[in-house]
Amino acid sequence: MAFNTIDAKMLAKMFLAGAKNLESKKEWINELNVFPVPDGDTGTNMTMTIMSAAKEIAALGDEPAMEALCKAISSGSLRGARGNSGVILSQLFRGFTKSVKTQTQLDVPVLAEAFERAVETAYKAVMKPKEGTILTVAKGGAEKARELADAGERDLEKFLSQVIEHSKYVLSQTPELLPVLKQAGVVDSGGQGLVAVFDGAMDAFLGKEIDYQIQAGETEKGGSESYSAQAQAEIRFGYCTEFIILLNKPFNVKCEMDFKSYLESIGDSIVCVADGDVVKVHVHTNDPGLAIQRALKYGDLSNIKIDNMRLEHQEKLFKMSEKEKQTQAEAETAVSQPAETPGQENPVREPFKPIGFIAVSVGDGLDDIFRSLGVDHIIQGGQTMNPSTADILDAVDRVNAETIFVLPNNKNIILAANQAAELSTEKQLLVIPTKTIPQGITAVINYVPELSLEENEVAMLREIGNVKSGQVTYAVRDTMIDDMEIREGDFMGIGDSGILSVGKDLGQVTLEMVDAMADDMSELISIYYGSDVAGEDAEQLQAKLAEAYPDCDVELQYGGQPIYYYCISVE
Repeated sequence: MAFNTIDAKMLAKMFLAGAKNLESKKEWINELNVFPVPDGDTGTNMTMTIMSAAKEIAALGDEPAMEALCKAISSGSLRGARGNSGVILSQLFRGFTKSVKTQTQLDVPVLAEAFERAVETAYKAVMKPKEGTILTVAKGGAEKARELADAGERDLEKFLSQVIEHSKYVLSQTPELLPVLKQAGVVDSGGQGLVAVFDGAMDAFLGKEIDYQIQAGETEKGGSESYSAQAQAEIRFGYCTEFIILLNKPFNVKCEMDFKSYLESIGDSIVCVADGDVVKVHVHTNDPGLAIQRALKYGDLSNIKIDNMRLEHQEKLFKMSEKEKQTQAEAETAVSQPAETPGQENPVREPFKPIGFIAVSVGDGLDDIFRSLGVDHIIQGGQTMNPSTADILDAVDRVNAETIFVLPNNKNIILAANQAAELSTEKQLLVIPTKTIPQGITAVINYVPELSLEENEVAMLREIGNVKSGQVTYAVRDTMIDDMEIREGDFMGIGDSGILSVGKDLGQVTLEMVDAMADDMSELISIYYGSDVAGEDAEQLQAKLAEAYPDCDVELQYGGQPIYYYCISVE
């Protein structure tokens, strides 16, 4: 049966199907990351963004009103947005829903206008839009939609099919717009994620039989909930299993990868985040005992929680009472709070002060450095997990200050921080666009209480511009970038603008990276070594750099960051 209009019920189905299709392809999309680093996360960020909206849609019931549906899509995705790709996706949804929220039926002209509004909103959210990205794919689809609408096309199936096909063509051309994509042999990962949403939505529109079950459990905190759009949906893995490992033996990158691989062999929706001597684990599986037994190899277990999702699913088929809805909302609010160290209670609220600081960090050593410099709250995250807009807003609520400086310390978190600043109504947020941990440390060091907010902001922006940063990690696949041939397992030194060194020897790669960063004006080299580096090895590196750069002060500090062996700055 053909439809020439889309009502709210159909739009909700299309959105949930798009979310499900994106979720099913997130790992593949992660692997499209240009840099072959072990933390490519575009697919994960986009999935967690759209799942945040899917959760709110599921609470509306089977017959949502268009305005309520649009509010759920917009607010859910905005607050749940993670990473640049997730923020851009949320802005696309925001523009689209603003355009259609007063409509009851969506036809071709309405959709064409909504696609254009979506693209316009997303482009405005990015300070320096780059072509060859998700923005380009979205713009190509919107341009095709306008072309078809102006030509008089009114058949929605033909209209949507041609818009999606053209979007896929634009996606295929992204390597021509970004040479780094062409050299790596991949299309833009964000654009691929958007096309996955389109494909899922189209399947729903065509009435294809779809499992609308939304596994929304993949959150930074390891929380889990399932949301169903139809009673017949089946759950592949029945038990949501969560626990914390209190490590009693080293848990290096290889251990983490081996453990994740094992979890993937027995389930899905896997989260495994190492933080110092604690590992937070979440997995959906049919045999929780297998996950627990393997985890005991690494240490003692704490906070074990196992939920039967199939039973929960049956309960959710009945309409929730208002009391139950309130209880669920309170539980979700509790889960959204930043996790504390096991055994600790939430911190006592600090006295009010005019200025506060929030920093994103990962690694117990780096956390301690920021705290020693006066940072009020640490958001756990960074390369291995981008915090959401909601995570940043939750942190803002915990800092009892009138104005708060936010240090994202990662280029993929800046947009989410900016989005939080827009959504914050009670406190003023000033986002200092720090792209690396060393930039964040430099920014807070250069804060002077006697200066005005504007003077401090200018000073911090000036000083972070003098910081060159580099990080050393390993390659997860073979590729070619910047004419450098990279093999799986190679060490890579990655600077502010690209890969600076590649090789088989960690120390040599690190020295070559620093050599590419240092010049005659350099005065300070700061080394932060990660959890997989022995202290004596880091001290040897410090000695070699001190010998190679006698005019520079070379400082060494324990960072404790995972995945990245060294984080080094040159100033």
